[in-house]
Amino acid sequence: MFEQLYSDPGTVARYRAAPLADERQRFLRHCADFGTSTDNLCRLARCQLALVDLLDLRAGGERVPLSRVEEAARQWSQTPGDQGYRSRRSYRRFLSFSVRWLRFLGWLEEPAVALHSHTAEVAAFADWMRDRRGLSESTIRGYCWNTDVFFVWLDGNGTALASVTHSDIDSSIEALIVRGSCSRTTIRIHAYRLRAFFRFAETQGWCRSGIAAGIMPPARYPDEPIPKGFDRNEVQRLLATTEGDRMADKRDRAILLLLATLGLRAGEVAALTIESIDWKRDTLHVLRPKTGRMDAYPLSPEVGNSLLRYILEARPQRGSQRALFLTLRAPIGPLKAQAVGLLVARRAHGLGIKDKRRGAHALRHAAAQRLVDEGLSMKEIGDFLGHRSPAATAVYAKVDLAALREVADFSLEDLTDDTA
Repeated sequence: MFEQLYSDPGTVARYRAAPLADERQRFLRHCADFGTSTDNLCRLARCQLALVDLLDLRAGGERVPLSRVEEAARQWSQTPGDQGYRSRRSYRRFLSFSVRWLRFLGWLEEPAVALHSHTAEVAAFADWMRDRRGLSESTIRGYCWNTDVFFVWLDGNGTALASVTHSDIDSSIEALIVRGSCSRTTIRIHAYRLRAFFRFAETQGWCRSGIAAGIMPPARYPDEPIPKGFDRNEVQRLLATTEGDRMADKRDRAILLLLATLGLRAGEVAALTIESIDWKRDTLHVLRPKTGRMDAYPLSPEVGNSLLRYILEARPQRGSQRALFLTLRAPIGPLKAQAVGLLVARRAHGLGIKDKRRGAHALRHAAAQRLVDEGLSMKEIGDFLGHRSPAATAVYAKVDLAALREVADFSLEDLTDDTA
């Protein structure tokens, strides 16, 4: 690996002669496979050499506390380099490189970070949801996140889990409402998930009996508006922002088309692999995490061509990544669900779209509205979107409410006069 970075034989010999040459080269190869540039690989190699000297690393497998690594980075930054004293940015880069290398080797000793004092209970809850209820990992993460939010609040108020009352739960939910960032639906989901945790907690004897039954999520009213998705004009404007030749435009166009035409969730897009596309049959296979079902969708020419253009012209080819959508900057890796939502939000923000959701789910709502407008039944729409129950699809029955109101406002007086 050193021969690929340096042309001077003396430099190569110096890097080879230093301690832990194999361990250093192994990490350099790993970073190269994930798209790290040659300049950064050279910086990383220099950092490794300095860290070996500062920490006197010789024996393999030595555990290094994070505090020692931070102190070594401070010492390095306070020593003048070839161009004078090193900047704060150089210090942060040195520390980042050092931590990543030692963590890669399994030699970094990091302090355990706990959000709250009930991490063991949340972990047991996650295992129960996984083993006994068979929920998907994405659903389990959602339930655990809401439970963590509650326990952070509980610790802040100095209340023990065994002493929790309905008043405590109401107060924790009120605290979320006061923050002003949660809609009625968000609070409703939060309450439902807390109720699920306390049902489990009661079976374990962690809390008072009857707590779960007393958690009452906010009511959902029939006339509440559905979440505001993008309309057709906004979808077209979003797609128009990806008509350039940048690698990001090619990738994002394929993603936006999948979201807008197939109504996929952000997590479903992020989970797609190269093998998800069947080019012979022009179909896309999508794993539905909530149902555990694998659905097949026909690829329209526009969607298929956008995927092909992305794969041939913009998808990074380094490494053995099988994920379909990858990051475009090093270190190259699978695009996360959060990143899928952010790229939609950024493009919507650039267009000045306001007063509605601007993430990936807004395109899912747009796809559902298109199906309603085309006259599909709620059952057909639910199957298309991968819903587990008809109740999840029923909200879209209100999409065409404006047309129904036109019928309701129609006057019968003229008909009465004609028949008189």
